[in-house]
Amino acid sequence: MESKIKNQSLTQMFNLLKYTFGIVPIVAGADKFTNLLTHWEQYINPSIANLLPFSASVFMMVVGIIEIIAGIIVLKKAEIGGYIVAGWLTVIALTLLIGFNYVDVAVRDLVMAISALSMARISKIVE
Repeated sequence: MESKIKNQSLTQMFNLLKYTFGIVPIVAGADKFTNLLTHWEQYINPSIANLLPFSASVFMMVVGIIEIIAGIIVLKKAEIGGYIVAGWLTVIALTLLIGFNYVDVAVRDLVMAISALSMARISKIVE
């Protein structure tokens, strides 16, 4: 009985993480086209933005498409999607730390990356 309760708790925790890391990237990705939640271009390192062959807003739209795809992958195959989201969030955090004063956002993204990695690992048990 105790094992069944532990399994149910683990499954509930996994589902919460799965839907969080599925829906949030889709919403954030879609917002790259509307800038309703924030003005996303402010998070691009100016030295990186100067290297782009297109505008910062086009770059953020490309980022948005990647995030939407990553969210869909999480919802379809949580293990693979979890690793993708964890890697993506780590790269974002590192770019925020290079030449920026967004340490708080970078730390938040690293914590989310650890959570996405945990979800990917848990998916092996419950899926």
